[in-house]
Amino acid sequence: MPVVVKGPGVGVVGTGKGAELACSMMTFLPEVVAAVCISGCSSVTASALHYGKLTLPGLCFNMSRIRISKDGVFDIYEALDDPKDPANSHCRIPTEQAEGHFLFVVGEDDCNWKSSLYTEIATDCLRQHGKDNFTVLSYPGAGHRINPAFFPVCRTALDRVLGVPILGGGENRAHAYAQEHSWGKILEFLNFHLR
Repeated sequence: MPVVVKGPGVGVVGTGKGAELACSMMTFLPEVVAAVCISGCSSVTASALHYGKLTLPGLCFNMSRIRISKDGVFDIYEALDDPKDPANSHCRIPTEQAEGHFLFVVGEDDCNWKSSLYTEIATDCLRQHGKDNFTVLSYPGAGHRINPAFFPVCRTALDRVLGVPILGGGENRAHAYAQEHSWGKILEFLNFHLR
């Protein structure tokens, strides 16, 4: 779930599905002026998003594209339908409607899903609409769960929805650096946009 930080406007921070929700809140709620989206998706995933009379359906997961290691860890990297496929365009979060500022944080070794690609989709859309209200922090060797500084590196984690261990990726040193560096940048971003 996203964490809400209050200032003159509201800031939200979310990771994974929470980043998708933070991005959606920034897009549809004018009081949200800053959103930190860590390892998120540019489209709604799995379940539909409802806001007023608007419904954005979720991208589907194709269970046949999931691989399971001999250790029982689920690799779901290829499971999500392609958000670039025109047939899935109705699932895209219309970030171009957002008036606030985005901070996208991605690990380039995210093995959970293609967060680098999803950030590229969101930022390309913003650029196409003449917007530069975003910053991207991209970390080589970092995986999916980019937590606050000094948290343990988590390369595999139990998924709360699926109830199975999911591969998150990342190399220990690079991922630890991403956590430490991004945490400082997240605090700077929120302090700047919420004063």
